[in-house]
Amino acid sequence: MPVSGRLSGMQQRIEFKRILEDIMRIDIITVVPELLESPLGHSIVGRAIKKGIVDIHVHNLRKYGKGPRLQVDDYSYGGDAGMVLMVEPVFRMIRELESERKYDEIIFMSPDGEQFDQNMANELSLKENIIILCGHYKGVDHRIREHLVTREISVGDYVLSGGEIPAAIIADAVVRLLPGAITDETSALSDSFQDGILSPPVYTRPAEFNGWKVPDVLLSGNPKLIREWQDEQAVARTRKLRPGLLDD
Repeated sequence: MPVSGRLSGMQQRIEFKRILEDIMRIDIITVVPELLESPLGHSIVGRAIKKGIVDIHVHNLRKYGKGPRLQVDDYSYGGDAGMVLMVEPVFRMIRELESERKYDEIIFMSPDGEQFDQNMANELSLKENIIILCGHYKGVDHRIREHLVTREISVGDYVLSGGEIPAAIIADAVVRLLPGAITDETSALSDSFQDGILSPPVYTRPAEFNGWKVPDVLLSGNPKLIREWQDEQAVARTRKLRPGLLDD
């Protein structure tokens, strides 16, 4: 199926969200809020916040920490190495947020969660309110995962120091899909993986540099030929670089 033909369903859902005029809210719980200041304060996400397209709040878990050090972690039962986020501060923070609004998802960033992909970003972009819990140290008390978390998401088969960078990845991928976040909304709909395959090559001026030329078809002014070329190139690049996507 041509790339252009696969965009209509997502476009319709985005337009429906526009009609409802929902403002998405993302609450992120972390012990290191400073790690999220830059990725959420600039570029597309930062502009979307300023334009009122999305409402993102970063909450310091130490608000519910104990003692003079505002402790939120402790040694694990069983004697394993590494500190674990305690159940009580996480529970109290989530319950405080839930007392103010209903959440569609409470997400825990974990290396053993569902693998994050573009389809999941599309799905989350249609939610109204979500919480993202960032793990840290050795993780969180498993009772949080059993009784409060509704979804666990991983950004890859590797371990990071905490869930803040993965949370920023989720927020960026989701926010750029919201109506108005990107000036040309069709741009996000033609990204790699949006239709299940990679995007075709892109070029800009000058038409020739250092003897390297832009493909003639892109200069032809013929929309039909251009779309056909883009579809062919998208499939060819996917076959070469990510053949498993075509198997799916």
